Amino acid sequence: MYGDYLKLVNYISVMLIFFALIFFGADMAAASTRGPGLFGSHETKSTDLSAFKKWNSALVRIKKDLANKVVQERNCRDGVSRKCYMDDWRSFLAFLKDKPVDRQISEINSYMNKYPYITDIVNWHVQDYWESIRQFLTRDGDCEDYAIAKYVSLKELGFNVDNMRIVVVRDTSLNIAHALLVVYFKGKRLILDNQIPYVALAKSVLHYRPYYSINEHAWWLHTM
Repeated sequence: MYGDYLKLVNYISVMLIFFALIFFGADMAAASTRGPGLFGSHETKSTDLSAFKKWNSALVRIKKDLANKVVQERNCRDGVSRKCYMDDWRSFLAFLKDKPVDRQISEINSYMNKYPYITDIVNWHVQDYWESIRQFLTRDGDCEDYAIAKYVSLKELGFNVDNMRIVVVRDTSLNIAHALLVVYFKGKRLILDNQIPYVALAKSVLHYRPYYSINEHAWWLHTM
């Protein structure tokens, strides 16, 4: 799966650069960052998210997940063998609500990393699928699904989405595509990664080369 996934992400990377140069042009150049971006890259920002179909679809499903709170919690109690994953998740968020921010970040990272890894081919019978929070909690997921679940959890705790990004990278050690969450906190870039058991500083992670990063308001093209 990872070999095919790497080819797919490499293709996406090329296409994103094409879009950046042809369609965004001066608008993206004007939004380019000064100084180093994530993992030493140069970042170019755009607020046009229309090309990111999987992310936009996931956001629609996440909104429905969060809106259907009462229905989900009632239905999950209908059978003795059904586990109330959404209910348990909300209880965990309630427990964290008044805790220090750095603890919230660490606890969310650990909580989500306990879920089993499963590829999209096995789980959804497609090459690449971005899950909602309910889908991840009930069916597990792969790297971007961990990142999305952490993103949604921190947002529910009150984090500003402008201080978070889901980042698609190439793991140069394993030569595979990967995704993770970056949280900007107190001037630091924190890495929440299902491959790392603790919250790491971005500057200490040297084997990732970013393709692009994204949140609900914008996306960034990364070039080295």
